[in-house]
Amino acid sequence: MRALFGRGAVTERDGIERLVMSVSWIPLSAALVMSVAAIATAWAPSRIGAAGAATLAEKPQLTTTVIIMVAIPETVAILGFVVATMIMQRTG
Repeated sequence: MRALFGRGAVTERDGIERLVMSVSWIPLSAALVMSVAAIATAWAPSRIGAAGAATLAEKPQLTTTVIIMVAIPETVAILGFVVATMIMQRTG
């Protein structure tokens, strides 16, 4: 990349910097993505579940809708896992 912008040849220091980056920051960022996704996935159904219970007490025919509303936030955890996997793929 440096050769394209005229900044000289790639040195041994560049390899060391890349190794430090892959060892420390990339796995940390993948863990952060997965942690935030898991927290969001846990928080959202707790709010939706309380509202869904109140809704079902008044209108039992909305059972399917409430189940779908509780299940939708689970996709955030799946998305977080996919993004964390993509981040980890950059290390190799």
